[in-house]
Amino acid sequence: MGKLTVVLVGIGGYGSGYVDLLLDKPERDVKIAGVVDPYPENYPGLDRLKANNTPVYQSLEDFYQEHQADLAVISSPIHFHCPQTVLALQHGSHVLCEKPIAATVQEALQMLAARDNAGKLVGIGYQWSFSEPILALKQDIIAGRLGEPRLFKTLVLWPRSRKYYARGWAGRLKDSNGRWILDSVANNAAAHYLHNMFFILGSKIDASADLAQVEAEVYRANAIENFDTCMVRAVASDGTHILFYASHAVKESLGPIFEYQFSDAVVRYNESSAEPEIIVKYNDGTWKSYGNPRLEPRRKLWMMIDAIRGEGSVPCGIEAALTHTICINGIHESMPAAAEFPEQLIKHDPDSDTIYVDHLNALMVSLYQNEALPSDEGISWSKKGRIIELEGYSHFSW
Repeated sequence: MGKLTVVLVGIGGYGSGYVDLLLDKPERDVKIAGVVDPYPENYPGLDRLKANNTPVYQSLEDFYQEHQADLAVISSPIHFHCPQTVLALQHGSHVLCEKPIAATVQEALQMLAARDNAGKLVGIGYQWSFSEPILALKQDIIAGRLGEPRLFKTLVLWPRSRKYYARGWAGRLKDSNGRWILDSVANNAAAHYLHNMFFILGSKIDASADLAQVEAEVYRANAIENFDTCMVRAVASDGTHILFYASHAVKESLGPIFEYQFSDAVVRYNESSAEPEIIVKYNDGTWKSYGNPRLEPRRKLWMMIDAIRGEGSVPCGIEAALTHTICINGIHESMPAAAEFPEQLIKHDPDSDTIYVDHLNALMVSLYQNEALPSDEGISWSKKGRIIELEGYSHFSW
């Protein structure tokens, strides 16, 4: 294969990193065929693209009217993932789509059908699923070296300013055309770490565990449609219990922190530590380090390119990403409307322009340690969600 061509969709925000990477790595024999963004001026290196004679388009349809590309890298908001992926596949491109795969399970299944029709590769950009430490850990789990999985839990406390929520689609349930977005702490910034528990439990390197059920409590302090805080309890089809605690309505950043409990070992990680690394401690007292999973966040791009060239495989495709979207849909069915935190607990930090809930940091840590939801603890403002059965789940209708 000669020079591989790439179209980059969404070059502001996270997508800007892909532009920089490809401009800075000419030795990889990859050419940017074009970029797509309705607001390309949001990319600070736009002059570099112009100097490189890279065409800039307002829409992906406009790009395909004049060009083709071997790979489409889609970094647009959630509600564009499905239509843009399907369009790229119809025009003969492989696709690397950022997480989550889509807002709803039916969109993800539409993308799956389009992929199979086109006979192309589709990767979903959960970067931990492409990292060497995570893949090495997963191989050991599949080989049975840690025993049977018992309970997985994860905590992510990441403050987000009001500017973060000022973006038109942030914290939204639907767009102005009625398309589902379902943007939340669990479906965007912290989605990687919810997905990772499903991915680690997958019986194959490119699969995730299926879920039997989910129960959730979701809350908000910010002036948004969706939730900025969630506590989730799920059960995988193999009986493994999965707990997820995440919030943007906190004052101090913490995590991600996780603990994966097996019959013969415990796996721990704390990104807030001085030198974060995944450590497995076995019941016999021995231990093993897998390293830091955050060191190569763009490795997914090179792995996709290698796979297109026939020199590798895609560990996180549509099937592996699907469980996360099913879980998100189940969370919304478990508690269709986010509960408001009590007004007296909601504070504003003028220095960071962040809305936060008083003492929520400590509460989330306590819930994580106790492996409980707020309603389990009898917290006065808590609202209990319904248990949603997820076996065979194929359509989100809320």
